[in-house]
Amino acid sequence: MNRTWRAALVIARRDYVASVWSRTFLLFLFGPLLPIAAGLFFGTMGTVADRQATHPRVAVIATPAEARAMGEAWHALATRLGRDALPDLDMIAPRGEVRAQTADLLRSSGAFAVLRGDGGRLLDRPLMVGPRGQIAENGRALALILDEARQQRALGATAPPPVRLLAKPVRTAAGTDGAARMLTARMGQIVLMLLTMILAGMLLSNLIEEKSNKVIEVLAAAVPVDAIFIGKLIAMLGMSLTGITIWGGAAALSVGALLPQVAAALPPPAVGWPWFVGLGLLYFVFCYLLLGALFLGIGAQASTVREVQTLSMPVTMAQMGVVALASSAVADPAGGLALAATIFPWSSPFAMLARAAQTPALWPHLLAMLWQAAWVALIIRIAAGRFRRSVLKSGGPRRRFLSRGR
Repeated sequence: MNRTWRAALVIARRDYVASVWSRTFLLFLFGPLLPIAAGLFFGTMGTVADRQATHPRVAVIATPAEARAMGEAWHALATRLGRDALPDLDMIAPRGEVRAQTADLLRSSGAFAVLRGDGGRLLDRPLMVGPRGQIAENGRALALILDEARQQRALGATAPPPVRLLAKPVRTAAGTDGAARMLTARMGQIVLMLLTMILAGMLLSNLIEEKSNKVIEVLAAAVPVDAIFIGKLIAMLGMSLTGITIWGGAAALSVGALLPQVAAALPPPAVGWPWFVGLGLLYFVFCYLLLGALFLGIGAQASTVREVQTLSMPVTMAQMGVVALASSAVADPAGGLALAATIFPWSSPFAMLARAAQTPALWPHLLAMLWQAAWVALIIRIAAGRFRRSVLKSGGPRRRFLSRGR
């Protein structure tokens, strides 16, 4: 046993260094970030374009002093109510005959209405010109802006400071805590599923490459075959954790300024964020070992990439079903479906991560990890046996004869 584990650690170090210190690993790290960055970029651009196309805009014919007062009033209200609660204002300086300018703005400016002063006095005698429906929908917001501008003009430098509300946060609020934690539970399950599916698939391509160039047979002649299996599993797990660390660090640095707002907006899990993140990493390790051992056992039976894809497809679809089982148990953590998802080894990490978001007790996680560790040992033993038979068979009769001699 000691010889097997020593050889497994040597192979793990060999595979880890060869994988991490390579150009393909850099491409692997940047691969998931590119579509995420592209999605954020185009999503932001699309949001801005949609707001410009659909958010109401009003053309305001105003003198420089009136435009300044309206702008200050708009910003003061937008700070309190939000930008989406108010129509956008386009300040236009008066020129020529006011009625002709109004008609021209309605035709060509893209604004749904024009706000001007009757007799040239915008703040005292405002007049809004536009479709009846749009005026009824946005007239109150414009009246609020005008009232704020009048008040600031009347008070001048003696305007009182803005009202600040004293807030006293509470730990929980009835009717909101359960739904919020369900959202955190589902988000945790989705992240765990994506990481596992992306990273566990690397085992198949790595094994096929070494089988095709006969590296597996060279290793099998020098060390126990079980050590090859365990070493590759440990190396790929280490590489996956390295990738997760780099991705997490890059995400933290890129949104460092937004982290307080994001943390305040996300529903906190029942066990707290430090415990939730730690448990998430541990459950990823168990989930990866369970699925990775299965993938290695499958990869050992195949000799081409096409065979790997054919054999891994049922496992991938079954994994989606397992995640669906664990996700369906989120609504009732104490129900029979949640118990079944917790006991079934491949869905247990997903179900227990959701439980960490919904209930504060920590001792069930220790029992679940012991249960999952037992299944990891069993799956590795079975998959290693299949791996051993496949590797020894690939060398032909002479290789089997040598293995009996040993």
